Amino acid sequence: MEAAPTFYDQVAQWSEIVGGFAFVIVAILLFHKYVLPAVRAAQIAGNANLVAAEGRREVLKADVVKARAELEAADRDARAISERAAGDAVRERDRLLAEAKADGERSVADAANELGRARLAAQAQLRSEFIHRALELARAQAPARIDTARNARLVGVTVGHLLGDGFGSAA
Repeated sequence: MEAAPTFYDQVAQWSEIVGGFAFVIVAILLFHKYVLPAVRAAQIAGNANLVAAEGRREVLKADVVKARAELEAADRDARAISERAAGDAVRERDRLLAEAKADGERSVADAANELGRARLAAQAQLRSEFIHRALELARAQAPARIDTARNARLVGVTVGHLLGDGFGSAA
C-alpha cells in the first residue's frame, strides 16, 4: 500500500502546479509585452508595404494607360504623316508632270518656230542662190544675145521694179 503523501509532498506538488501556472502566466505576459507588439508592428509594416505596393501599382496602371494613349497618338500621327507624304508625293508628281509637259510643249513650240525660221532662211538662201546662178548664167550668155540698147532698157525696168513702181521709172 502506498503511504499517504506528506505535507511536504503536497506542498511540492502544489508548488509545481502553481509554478506551472506562474510560468504560463509569465509566458503569456511576456508574449503580450514583447511578441505581440513585434507581430503587430510587422503586420503594420506589411500592411504599409501592401498599401505602398498598391499605390505604386495604381501609378503604374495610370502610366500604362497614359503610355497606351501616347502610343495611339503616335500611331495616329504616323498615319497622318504617311497620308500627308502620299498626298505631297502625288501633288509633287503632278507638279513635275505639269512642268515637264509645259517644258515639252514650249520645246515643241520653239522647235516649230525654229523650223519656220530655218525654212524662211533656207528659202531666202535658195532664192539668193537662184539669183546668183541666174546672174552668172545671164552674164555668160548676155553678151552674145543682147545688144547695148536692149541691155540699158532691161536694166531700167529692173531698177524700176526694185524701186517699187513696177514700170521701170524712178518714183
